Amino acid sequence: MLDNLRSSLGTALKKLVGASDVNEELIDSLCKDVQRALLQSDVNVRLVLNITQNLKKRSLEETPPKGLSRKDHIVSILYDELSRLMGYTGESNAQSQNSQTENQVIPISPGKLNIVLMFGIQGSGKTTVTAKLARWLTKHGYHVGVIGADTWRPGALTQLKMNCVKINVEVYGDESNKDAPSIVKKGLDYFKDAGSDVVIIDTAGRHKDETELLEEMKSMYKISKPDLILLVIDGTIGQQAYSQAKSFHDTVPVGGIIITKLDGTAKGGGALAASAVTGSKIFFIGNGERIDDLEEFSPTRFVGRLLGMGDIKAILDLAKDLELQADENQSKRVMSGKMTIEDFYSQMESVGKMGFRNIIDNMPGLSGLVKEDQLDAIQGKLVKWRYIIQSMTKQEKKNPEVINDSRRKRIARGSGVAEHDVKDLIKNFNNSKSMIKQSKGRQMQGMMRRLGIG
Repeated sequence: MLDNLRSSLGTALKKLVGASDVNEELIDSLCKDVQRALLQSDVNVRLVLNITQNLKKRSLEETPPKGLSRKDHIVSILYDELSRLMGYTGESNAQSQNSQTENQVIPISPGKLNIVLMFGIQGSGKTTVTAKLARWLTKHGYHVGVIGADTWRPGALTQLKMNCVKINVEVYGDESNKDAPSIVKKGLDYFKDAGSDVVIIDTAGRHKDETELLEEMKSMYKISKPDLILLVIDGTIGQQAYSQAKSFHDTVPVGGIIITKLDGTAKGGGALAASAVTGSKIFFIGNGERIDDLEEFSPTRFVGRLLGMGDIKAILDLAKDLELQADENQSKRVMSGKMTIEDFYSQMESVGKMGFRNIIDNMPGLSGLVKEDQLDAIQGKLVKWRYIIQSMTKQEKKNPEVINDSRRKRIARGSGVAEHDVKDLIKNFNNSKSMIKQSKGRQMQGMMRRLGIG
């Protein structure tokens, strides 16, 4: 997806990472490279300038958080600005996951008929997406009905019924009635009686200059009083998406966006930027032709893929949580490379609480690269190390250098492991101290390397 943009941004970041010094000239060069990459992907010029101006200002003025190098902080700023372009509001992943469960990607209120009104530009794939959304909702346990209110395109109702019959979703429509608002009103009455949880209304594709269709859109909005309006945008139309989205949003309040046909287009940035003009987030991406090819959209994960970094925002949140949980004196010891094995044990426990699979999936450069059998081996090693440390005396925990052959045998017997496992722990502990000191506290990266996967 958006290979050209990914490649261009990757080239820009390589220059930053490979530079010997971070100065204003280097930041200017990065901003120009980012501008070029976004403009070639058809992102609106005004948005591009806004992103790069913020990137430069923040890169020059902000002080990197504790434990993060200036280069890494600049990458994080770029990541943040691109994520905001696509609807990220700054809420942490942990908060987002706690407040929004999987079936609340689309806000559904229990005990009432939830109405979703679909609008889209001509040829955007809106009717197909309507069926895909119905499929997604039924998979999440909702009783869904669909109203076919496209009275302009011949065969629209037939297409909608053919798609929905495959997923056992009922469609209300009337081929003989050309009054779309009337169809919407009757369809809503029908599905209220049927006890549906959600009704999705498919409407005619329209253009921002078609006054008659825009008036029809206003009328359907007034009649249906929708809980959510979703705008479907064709990912291939580039910068036109910006003006189209603005026109729709000026007519009715767009609450979310679905982008289709993003794969294989160099203009996808324009469609992605449409969320900025409406102030709405992108809910889904259509990523194929099958009825199940509708992907929930996460700005931070998507930008992470563009930059080849995984979800760095999740990792920064995790690191922040680890820092908050850590004892202040322990943090100072760890950051200075004077960590004791007890500190090492505390760090492992914190990682365990955060969820090792989550860290692996989101770690820049590791997302998707660690196989399940490798993960099992890493988790097994951590369990062994925990038992080994618990079998040590206070003196051995504070100063592992005192561990000789007889102590190692005793620790191995007490923890139920082999002597080479004890050696492995001490070796990795010593390597860890060295790496953390050299990297000035970049603990998470050092941890991954010392586990043999970095």
